[in-house]
Amino acid sequence: MPSRRQALGAMIATLSTLCLGAAPALAETWPSRPIRMIVPFPAGSSPDLIARIVTEKLAVALGQPVVVENRPGAGGNIGTGMVAKAAPDGNTLLFTINGPLVTAPALYRHLGYDPVRQLAPVTLVATSPNVLVVDARLPVHTLADFVALAKARPGALNYGSVGNGSAAHLAMEQLKTMAGIDLQHVPYQGFPQITTAIVGGQVQAGFMVPAIAMPMVTAGKLRLLAVTSTGRTGLLPQVPTVAESGYPGFEAISWQAVLAPAGTPAPVIDRLYRELVTIIGSADVREKMRAQYFVPAGTAPASLRQTMATETARWAKVIRAAGVQPEG
Repeated sequence: MPSRRQALGAMIATLSTLCLGAAPALAETWPSRPIRMIVPFPAGSSPDLIARIVTEKLAVALGQPVVVENRPGAGGNIGTGMVAKAAPDGNTLLFTINGPLVTAPALYRHLGYDPVRQLAPVTLVATSPNVLVVDARLPVHTLADFVALAKARPGALNYGSVGNGSAAHLAMEQLKTMAGIDLQHVPYQGFPQITTAIVGGQVQAGFMVPAIAMPMVTAGKLRLLAVTSTGRTGLLPQVPTVAESGYPGFEAISWQAVLAPAGTPAPVIDRLYRELVTIIGSADVREKMRAQYFVPAGTAPASLRQTMATETARWAKVIRAAGVQPEG
């Protein structure tokens, strides 16, 4: 008669065998129902626009509807946390910008999720520089003008961002530190709301994605001062960088990525990655992304994981240098 230890060992071995067999079985039948693509920002926001471009083709490739669900709030943390806690069955995915993944851990004491432990990278979809825009009614035409105005009116100017930890927020905090200026931060749910606030005079400036800012720049409502890439971008070749405008080393790139809950079977991650890379590489999708001022990417899961690690460390230093205090 087997001992209790032997019986327990046999049970563990059986369970292990069943678990090992579950992943291939799921991969063979997946997807068997509609997939939810959670975008933790409002409809009309930059990640929402790119997500809809991608998911339209992903649905065709997978043979199942891929439904975009907007779950905004807390700078993207609410929707991101929702996916982090979702079942790892490939039926709930995340399409987000970098903020909830690489800056939120340094900005929130009780974030409610761990991007490294609870999310599985699939692919980096696209990247874009941010642009610094101001109310066109301000008497400034260059970054130097804006800094001079801010120094003349310390604490009197406001800037908008899409929430704590967003690239827009930390880009301005980085500029404040480097330029020695004092601006007040006003968070909004998305870039469209920031645009409305600047045009309406509630805030005077902000770093934004070009796709949202450029129509208002063309209309004469916003004035474009600089881009946040290390060198001038082919998307806006005539616009100077913050770095060349007197702040060498300045960089604040926005990127968008697809992730799944940790524990999602490797074959499902691989299938998603392969389908997404094909979609991102297609001529019509690349054209649509560039029309939104995004550069298509399509990196491997391991590469995205490394990007997250590198960016998390870099932005943690920026946050400390700026004296930004973590929230509750």
